[in-house]
Amino acid sequence: MTMAVSTPAAPRSDVAWLGRLNAAVRYGVLIVVGLVMLYPLFWMVAASFKPNHEIFGSIGLWPREPTLDGIIQGWRTGTEYSFATYLFNSFAFIIPKVVLTVVSSVLVAYGFARFRMPGKQFWFALMVATILLPKSVLLIPQYLMFRQFGWLDTYLPLYVPCAFATEGFFVFMVVQFLRSIPPDMEEAAVIDGCNSIQVLWHVVVPILMPAIISVALFQFMWSLNDFLYPLIYLSSVEKYPVALALKMAIDVTEATAWNQVLAMSTIALLPSLVVFFLAQRYFVEGITSGAVKG
Repeated sequence: MTMAVSTPAAPRSDVAWLGRLNAAVRYGVLIVVGLVMLYPLFWMVAASFKPNHEIFGSIGLWPREPTLDGIIQGWRTGTEYSFATYLFNSFAFIIPKVVLTVVSSVLVAYGFARFRMPGKQFWFALMVATILLPKSVLLIPQYLMFRQFGWLDTYLPLYVPCAFATEGFFVFMVVQFLRSIPPDMEEAAVIDGCNSIQVLWHVVVPILMPAIISVALFQFMWSLNDFLYPLIYLSSVEKYPVALALKMAIDVTEATAWNQVLAMSTIALLPSLVVFFLAQRYFVEGITSGAVKG
């Protein structure tokens, strides 16, 4: 009869040391990968303070001859309009676009998630199919339609379609969020005498706030970076948004002042960063959770 020999357990100090080493390696890898991914952003900010001839001389971040000429001259844009005009133009259509997108997406998603209607599954599948439809196939018919409306060279083609829940991705996202919420509170509100609009406004919207903020944040960032649609519908320079103003600053006939372009790109990026960090907590909740908030 053989006796089993038990091996002594590793000392507790060795286990703790291995745990700290494992954590240090993981965090070290994450920090290195994060710095590599953020380096282009840091380089763009640093290049805003470099003379134009120094930008492509090295990959270093710190400028040898720091200057504010890129920011000052870039803000002036070299035209009769300052960069503030183009920022204001961007917000002139982005704000109504975000508001209309949120309102229409919530209304349509609430109908799909909570109401019975003939062919609801078919219409929902058709709506999801529009997400896969390339937007380029709609450019010509939309342009002809808006030309008949007399909307060319205005901001109307950029935000009016959003009033009809044309962004299927946002509708789908809100529907999925609603499906994860039990309808008990809505049924209790109906028993208390609330109609559908009152239930939506007083019960559903507060619960949906993380998803609503996520929709608004996505639409804000995508619209601020949109280049194609303003290029198609706007022809007056005084109505250009930031994206077109930055493209206009890149002159193909002369040497481009890249420090000015990068400085204005940094300024154009600030609104998205500010909005994201202010709404970060709600944004994460809207993407990852769907629980009822008490």
